[in-house]
Amino acid sequence: MFESSAVPGLHWRGITPPLSLSDYQVIAFDMDSTLISIETLDEMADLMGKKAEVAAMTEAAMRGDLVDYKQSLRDRVALLAGMPQAWLDKVYDERVRINPGVETLIAACKAAGLTCLLVTGGFTCFTDRLRARLGLDDVRANVLEVVDGKLTGRLLAQPWGDICDGEEKRRKLEQVCAQRGVGLDRAIAVGDGANDLPMMRAAGLSVGYRAKPAVREVVNVAIDEGGLDRLLEILTKKAK
Repeated sequence: MFESSAVPGLHWRGITPPLSLSDYQVIAFDMDSTLISIETLDEMADLMGKKAEVAAMTEAAMRGDLVDYKQSLRDRVALLAGMPQAWLDKVYDERVRINPGVETLIAACKAAGLTCLLVTGGFTCFTDRLRARLGLDDVRANVLEVVDGKLTGRLLAQPWGDICDGEEKRRKLEQVCAQRGVGLDRAIAVGDGANDLPMMRAAGLSVGYRAKPAVREVVNVAIDEGGLDRLLEILTKKAK
């Protein structure tokens, strides 16, 4: 049960606010429905007339109803075979919107010296642009295969593995913490879906943003209303 009740839309447990932002060195963000307001794969499917089918699979994956996240992602991507690569730009330009408070929170984290990491089951065609736009330090995401200007419906293997799922998000967070020479207790993990749980359980502070029930049950902080910068109501710039 959450310990807070006096702050509308912001709840916490297992911590005693205010915490100091300077006590953390790494913050890892999910992308879809966390940094941005949409599920990019669902919007891609919409352009192909397959949104209902794909969105139902995405929702099941985010709730944690599916045992095999990787296969679910492969199945959804397969439905996009034949999609023109140019439509990826259309999704980004017309549908991707940064969630409220994201830029404020990232600016505060960077000012405090945190490494800002994006880890997602989404795709590099979107994360590359978000990384530049938001000033993120590192990214782990999936790569869509494109042949002759069209999506093949497959994902490309990368040096670190095949698909960025929940376990890969956790591994990437561990890797970045090791590079910085800090323990996972000095990491923050922010997300909304079941595939964020492995990194959330590993991090010193877990944050659910308008999260699915399976996530809300375990996080230290739940932001149910307002923007992502509401985390700064708990994490201050002042030392304890």
